[in-house]
Amino acid sequence: MARHDQRVGYGLPAMLAIGLHVLVVIISMLSLPSRDSDPTDASVVQATLIRAETTTDQALRNEDDSGGAESSEDDSESEEPSESTEEPSEPEEPPEQSEEEPEEQESVDQEAAEQEREEARQAALAEAERRQQEAERLEQQREEEQRRREEEQRRQEEAERQRQEEEEQRRQEEAERQRQEEEEQRRQEEEQRRQEEAERQRQEEEEQRRQEEAERQRQEEEEQRRQEEAERQRQEEEEQRRQEEAERAAEAASGSLDRAIAGEEEAIANARQAEEAANSFQNLVKRYVEQAWNVPPDADSDTVALVRLRLLPTGELVETNVIQSSGSDSFDRSVIRAVERAAPFREMRDLPPGAQRRFREFNLRFSPGDVS
Repeated sequence: MARHDQRVGYGLPAMLAIGLHVLVVIISMLSLPSRDSDPTDASVVQATLIRAETTTDQALRNEDDSGGAESSEDDSESEEPSESTEEPSEPEEPPEQSEEEPEEQESVDQEAAEQEREEARQAALAEAERRQQEAERLEQQREEEQRRREEEQRRQEEAERQRQEEEEQRRQEEAERQRQEEEEQRRQEEEQRRQEEAERQRQEEEEQRRQEEAERQRQEEEEQRRQEEAERQRQEEEEQRRQEEAERAAEAASGSLDRAIAGEEEAIANARQAEEAANSFQNLVKRYVEQAWNVPPDADSDTVALVRLRLLPTGELVETNVIQSSGSDSFDRSVIRAVERAAPFREMRDLPPGAQRRFREFNLRFSPGDVS
């Protein structure tokens, strides 16, 4: 648009210059000047024509510099009037011209030059405005491209941030799920362990109860057996006593002195034999206990403990306890354990009934100094 305005601006001065030349030629032809005209006027006319041609050519050259190919057409149009203006200069007698024509021509040229400068300034302003608009358009495109890149970068950053947040959320959910699974597994293992522990404890308690029940039943049976054995022994002794009394009564009734004397001697012999057997049995029991006794290493040789034993006629131990302590609990317990390990004392069954009654309950003295 600016280039089109520039062509119009330069074409008008060219047309004015051409019209002026044509007007001068017509006036010259109508005035029919003589050949004797003042050469000074012809020189002025020719100078004016040359100046007009020079101004026109300058305008056309400016048009060529700024307009390109379209200004060439204006040059071709301006050349044709120039040729026509040169033809009247060929006659030997140029027409006379007034002195005011060069001034008018110069004024027209000045106006044309001023108009050309104004048009050139307008064209420069238009070109500057076009360049500014082009620069603004390029700047706007650059800003738009920058904005688009920033928007794309922001979108990518937002997508990356969202991806990282989703990844972090997925990781946290996975960690939470794994923690819950581990917690559930730990709870199940704890529950299973608790059940196993409860079952084991129940079985132990059941086994202990069964053993206690068996031990209680065994003790009851043992006690019953001891009582039955004691009752049988008592009945045997009672029967033997009755027989002896019956024999003595029979002997007394017969009045046999010899037999009475013999019976008395036999009773004395039996008593002596029973006393010897009783002493031997007591020594035998003490020796058995000392063999089973683990004397504490810190016990002195002067330490003494007195223990009471209760036996059945069969020699089985019913009860043992310390009736005189040594002053050391470990020493007293060692004596009790030795008596329990040494029992039963089966030799008691070989004793006479009287000796058996004597050793149903008796005392023993224990001291480390007595152990050989």
